[in-house]
Amino acid sequence: MPLFRRSNPQEAQPQQPFVARTDAGSLRGGVDLGGTKIQALIVDAESKVLGRARAATPHEGGPPAVIDAIAATVGEALADANVESTQLSGIGIGSPGSVDHSTGTVANASNLPDWMDPYPMGPEISARFGGLPVVLGNDVDVAVNAEFQLGAGRPYPSILGVWWGTGVGGGVILNGMNWVGRGFAGEFGHQVIERGGARCGCGNRGCVEAYAGRKDMQRWVTAKVEDGSKTKLFKIAKHKHRDSLTSGVWARAIRDDDRLAERAVRRATRALGAGIASSINLLDLPAVVVGGGMGERFFVDRQAEIAKYMEANLFRREDPPALLATELGDDGGAIGAALLLLPGA
Repeated sequence: MPLFRRSNPQEAQPQQPFVARTDAGSLRGGVDLGGTKIQALIVDAESKVLGRARAATPHEGGPPAVIDAIAATVGEALADANVESTQLSGIGIGSPGSVDHSTGTVANASNLPDWMDPYPMGPEISARFGGLPVVLGNDVDVAVNAEFQLGAGRPYPSILGVWWGTGVGGGVILNGMNWVGRGFAGEFGHQVIERGGARCGCGNRGCVEAYAGRKDMQRWVTAKVEDGSKTKLFKIAKHKHRDSLTSGVWARAIRDDDRLAERAVRRATRALGAGIASSINLLDLPAVVVGGGMGERFFVDRQAEIAKYMEANLFRREDPPALLATELGDDGGAIGAALLLLPGA
């Protein structure tokens, strides 16, 4: 199953990874690299988790600091599994940004510190582990594929994955194949749901992400506070020693009946519902799986709310798609990254 966004949309064929894959060994490493956390897992042939580790994503120091953190987190997961890196068949990494599989580089990773130019993530991590094969994929694509193969999407031939987190990512699997289009399909967060609406980090206005991305939610709340609104969000973040409004900070504020936080989350769920409806109106998919850091925190409690906003914008309201939480949860991204090592991936 093809899993990768291609760095050059004009290419007709997917490129080969920069390091030859190996089928030797049943153990694999998987890394989910996000804007706030790095999750590393060691899994066996059946994708059962044997070891795990988690660390905060550095907010400064650029790509070298992130590479150091990834290597350290993989090392901790190996120790937790009580295995050596030489026992792995390779390491898969799900990364934000534009992945070039021929060189193992990542570029335009706006949620990572100072990471816009191509940087050799694959070769750097491979070198840290004695030349171990490293395969890269888009972070949301690999997480959606994991849910399709092993999680909530198993009963369905096609799904839409919506990953609500630092940004709002997406992935589309059509009849068992990950749809990449000309290289950039699945950008759910950059559907325009309000012409001339809120400014998005991509430069456009009215994108889903401009309302629902955690960074954009924080920007909106900050502007409201500057205009005189009150919130506990920043006090909670300070108490938790967080330098940004993480999903945990948002969840605590909602539990404390913070009205501004509630407005922001309701604004986000409205945008997500409208975006999901637009995708379903176009593709008529049978199921939608919602994940990501904010999704894991809020989807179960807000499922009916998102469904309401979705159904209000559906062309066929009498037959909505299944709206599902992830089954793999926070492990899905790293499990999906480890799947990249399997033959035929």
